[in-house]
Amino acid sequence: MNTLVQRIQHICNIWREEMKAIPKDQGVLIFFVLVPLLYPLLYSWIYNNEVVREVPVVVVDHCRSHTSREFTRQCDASADVNVVSHATDMEQARLLMDQQKVKGIYYIPSDFEKRLNRHQQATIHVYCDMGLMLYYKAVFQTATVTAQQINSRLTVAMAGNTTQREDELTAAPLKVEEVSMFNPTGGYGNFILPGVLILILQQTMVLGIGLAAGTARESNSYGHLIPYRRKGYGISTLLAGKALCYYMIYAVLAAYLLLLVPRFFHFVNLAGGLELCAILLPYIPACIFFGITVSCLIRYRENVLLLVVFMSVPLLFVSGVSWPQSNIPWFWQSVSALFPSTFAIRAFVRANTMGATVGDIRTECIALWIQLAAYILLAAGVYRFQMVTAHKNILRRMQSIRRKREVRRRIKRNHSSISSSSATGIPAIDN
Repeated sequence: MNTLVQRIQHICNIWREEMKAIPKDQGVLIFFVLVPLLYPLLYSWIYNNEVVREVPVVVVDHCRSHTSREFTRQCDASADVNVVSHATDMEQARLLMDQQKVKGIYYIPSDFEKRLNRHQQATIHVYCDMGLMLYYKAVFQTATVTAQQINSRLTVAMAGNTTQREDELTAAPLKVEEVSMFNPTGGYGNFILPGVLILILQQTMVLGIGLAAGTARESNSYGHLIPYRRKGYGISTLLAGKALCYYMIYAVLAAYLLLLVPRFFHFVNLAGGLELCAILLPYIPACIFFGITVSCLIRYRENVLLLVVFMSVPLLFVSGVSWPQSNIPWFWQSVSALFPSTFAIRAFVRANTMGATVGDIRTECIALWIQLAAYILLAAGVYRFQMVTAHKNILRRMQSIRRKREVRRRIKRNHSSISSSSATGIPAIDN
């Protein structure tokens, strides 16, 4: 019982020392507090419009007929496209696109109306700026929907029906009702933000832990672990104290990121308390011990910044959110399984956007628990290696100091013997 109480006291001591050390390091404080608080607001504010509206386009109308003007008028009346100019030819339209004044071109050939009157298929050419897929979606879909509406009107006009019901059946014999599942707004914010929020938790945690470890190691190699060993703290006690400190901080930040931020900006938020607990209980400690393991490989503070920032975008891609998981090569899927964010992003997106239950995300939760156990063992093994290495370094330094002292003593002895012999003197020889 006394041993258990003493271990709890040691854990609390380590927790207290870590909590005192965090505010003293500005870099750690920024990544532990400021970045998780401000970054989600910045991302959410940028994507709050959800979709791109009023994309500027230019129309090249060589037909100048009633139908071509109707097509242009309906496209301009849509919410996604804004006809800002009418060009006389394609060269002028391309110049406007090169100057980034427009994001798309609608080209209507001169025989457009003539082919329609002959009951032949007419063509409208759509040129889109593919630099951003959202522009392409707005310009192309607007043209497609407008063309379908004109097709329906022309079909009804040529059918010769006598009743309105016949006109409806002629225009749409097979009625298609579109239902947007899981993302009713069709917006980019609801699509990408859940994965970004989960990734922010991991990346900021690894950055903060890596900076703290890099600072300690820059000043004294692995010697920062020696005081804990002298006090009798074991590896498990040291890891528990540090993990408790980080967990208390990120439990509050996780509640802020996953509960408050989506409500601030009215994003889809279907995850319940049970699903969030099932994800966060293994995810936060898995990120903590993953960060501790990574921090043991960091020699300088700057290294962790380069490493983690470089990994952020690839980790979002391989998680299967921005690109289908089935189309990711097996090698990169295997690499992504090393990071806790991969399974947490998949689980949170399914729970938050699709309304999945705990049973639906059971596979991801089990994977997070396995990662937690693996990184606990890795962190313990790496810390033990560091302590042994630090102890060996201290022994080598002590041996080096002893050798230097022994050399100095020998030099002093030789010097004193020479001085004593010169003081007794040697009889002079008379010539």
